[in-house]
Amino acid sequence: MGIRTNGAAENSYLYIMEPQIRPIRQSEHPLLEDLLYEAIWQPDAALRLPREVIRRPELSVYVEAFGERAGDCCLVAEVDGRVAGAAWCRVMHGFGSIDEETPELAVALFPDFRGAGVGTRLVGALLDELRRRGHAAVSLSVQRANPAARLYPRLGFRVVEERGEELVMRCAL
Repeated sequence: MGIRTNGAAENSYLYIMEPQIRPIRQSEHPLLEDLLYEAIWQPDAALRLPREVIRRPELSVYVEAFGERAGDCCLVAEVDGRVAGAAWCRVMHGFGSIDEETPELAVALFPDFRGAGVGTRLVGALLDELRRRGHAAVSLSVQRANPAARLYPRLGFRVVEERGEELVMRCAL
């Protein structure tokens, strides 16, 4: 794996060449709460929601007792021994739920690792894992203004429903 910076002294943005993508370890499950908070589209850093927002039932369902339900699946990207982000899914009634059998995907990266292709690698690896597990499709929800909304179609996701500023997308596996 190689890491290089863009050379800017005050904003040494990391370019991740080859993060290690692997299953999450049970000891890392608590990180999913931090990543769930990062998954919330908050374009204005000055107006970030309080972290307690992840305790709301409509958000906590994404991480609550993760790993204890059949079908829970999570991959992490590791860079220099540090978890950079995760892509995870479970069958649940979340913002991107489309039916009772299709797992819903969530993905988040810690800020230092965004924009370098790590999320694309993570989602691609999770899609491969879901295919191996025999799933027919996976769904997600993304805000229309979120830059990730442009990533998902490149990975095979298609809009199946528009809910105001939210897009519900499905990827056939």
